Amino acid sequence: MAKRISDEAVKKSTGRIWKEWFTILEKMGAKEMEHKDIAKLLFEKHALSLWWSQMVTVQYEQDVKGRKKHEKPEGFQISRSITIPFSVSKIFNAVQSTSQRKIWLRNSDFKISRSTRNKSIRGKWVDDKANIEFQFYPKDNNKTQLVVEQSKIRTSREAERMKKYWEKNLNDLKNFLNKN
Repeated sequence: MAKRISDEAVKKSTGRIWKEWFTILEKMGAKEMEHKDIAKLLFEKHALSLWWSQMVTVQYEQDVKGRKKHEKPEGFQISRSITIPFSVSKIFNAVQSTSQRKIWLRNSDFKISRSTRNKSIRGKWVDDKANIEFQFYPKDNNKTQLVVEQSKIRTSREAERMKKYWEKNLNDLKNFLNKN
């Protein structure tokens, strides 16, 4: 299970510890509710920030409802990021270009469905239902954070495998850019 935020930190930010939030959620009927409905109630009725509404909901789902790490209603979702000492446009081109992508990405059967220049690229593997999104965040003229997010992964084991896969491939991308 993922390391949780301490009771002290939760109380400092929300006024209650985890057990108190879980008791409130039980009384609200959260065991039978969808994630978004629980978070909405926490935000609207208990004045939690959007972030804390999500955190309390996720922790409740993990501790009480048995939700697994990275699990979403439509499957598992993971993300990996790397900061690379190159411009957004250079990194975007290396992801957008099929010929460049074949050099650094281990599975070149990635099909782009939508892209916004120097902001994001979305697509999926040709033979899979998992969605993949690359997001590009400029840090300065010569540094960019690249975040890849993959969703609709079938199992938690596959999600853990894909986290390692993306870590390796993002490092391969960085090495590819350093050579070119």
